[in-house]
Amino acid sequence: MDYNYDLLVIGGGSGGIATANRAALHGAKVALVEKGRIGGTCVNVGCVPKKILWYAAGFAEHLQRARDQAFNIHDSTFDWAALKTARDAFVSHLNARYSTGLADNGVTLIHGYARFVDARQIDVDGHMIRADKIVIATGGRPMWPAIPGAELGISSDDFFALETQPRRIAVVGGGYIAVELAGLLRHLGSEVTLLLRRDHFLDSFDVMLREILMKEMIASGVDILTRQKVASLHRDGQSLTLTLEGGQKINGFDTVLWSIGRRPNTDNLGLERADVVRDQHGHIITDAYQTSNQSHIFAIGDITDGPALTPVAIAAGRRLADRLFGGMADRHLSYDNIPTVVFSHPPIGTIGLTEMEARDIHGDNAVKVYSTRFRSMAYAFAENPVQTGMKLVTVGAEEKIVGLHIIGDGAEEMLQGFAVAVKMGACKSHFDDTVAIHPTSAEELVTMR
Repeated sequence: MDYNYDLLVIGGGSGGIATANRAALHGAKVALVEKGRIGGTCVNVGCVPKKILWYAAGFAEHLQRARDQAFNIHDSTFDWAALKTARDAFVSHLNARYSTGLADNGVTLIHGYARFVDARQIDVDGHMIRADKIVIATGGRPMWPAIPGAELGISSDDFFALETQPRRIAVVGGGYIAVELAGLLRHLGSEVTLLLRRDHFLDSFDVMLREILMKEMIASGVDILTRQKVASLHRDGQSLTLTLEGGQKINGFDTVLWSIGRRPNTDNLGLERADVVRDQHGHIITDAYQTSNQSHIFAIGDITDGPALTPVAIAAGRRLADRLFGGMADRHLSYDNIPTVVFSHPPIGTIGLTEMEARDIHGDNAVKVYSTRFRSMAYAFAENPVQTGMKLVTVGAEEKIVGLHIIGDGAEEMLQGFAVAVKMGACKSHFDDTVAIHPTSAEELVTMR
């Protein structure tokens, strides 16, 4: 085997794979090192298996909606084990496709654990590899609370290995992973308690989105406890008991899921031997071109302090490969106006500034907000309709749209097209000039007054 490469990518997640493939297509000699299953967090314990469960939870909602629409539905039981088997097979298929894709593009896939020997050499399980350029894309991992009994709970990674559906689960955390898993589990029939340290979840999202989602989650039966900090977890017979810092005990859970954040996988790479600088949280510090303090070492994805989103890692990696090997000297990812979706129930789609951020940056007088809340026609006959909410945040006399926020059925699909418009600098007048598609929820974005 040849151990000298133009590019060595450490990490076989979505970002690392995208970087390696694009560099190889430009003619570079590329190797990729991965210690686990190819595909990383997104494919194995993130976006893909989560979205499959989200769809399943959505079908449960549709069954109820069908009853509202006069369908007579008798048996609507759900088989967790059967879906897990199908989901795992689908993920394994993706693993194989990624490996095949790398091979087809001429990328050498090396299974093992990579550690820096110095700034130019990597040790992979005793084999020395040299490369002119090195990209680190090792992703992140779940954080665990430093409390007694924490090991009795599970992380979001562990969640996807559950063979049986939790009957009664406590989800601890207020980020998008906590909200997504709490929502889908509730709609699949689990009893769910969500514990938050603050009065709300999704701290960085627009207030409207948080308010509507919390209302709808409570209406669906999720028990949301605010301003609660867990002090310990212990087993009480066949169940688990949470003790809160105030002394209150909550018991009867068969599963406790910690969703308190993620940290970058940079601890055991030997970065100190390569003199690569990290911040206090372990993120590799990079410039706008993904370059670390070492000019030949680059970092993309969750190990940097940018948005921890799969498409961001892919976009940054492809642009980096274009710059390094495709002759595009200024090619890099702009981190402004990155759209994101929360696969909650109902889902959220958002891009740009929140209303509060816009007012802080531009001042109250420069900001004008358009918003609406309504019941989608899909819930015309529903006893408990789910609310849809939309907001446009505009700035200046031309009313340039600097923030667009949607919550409701279809938000995850609507956002992509509208994100193009926001990225191109659209103003409210451009939206007003667009003929509405009727009857849809999306038309509200171009008819708001």
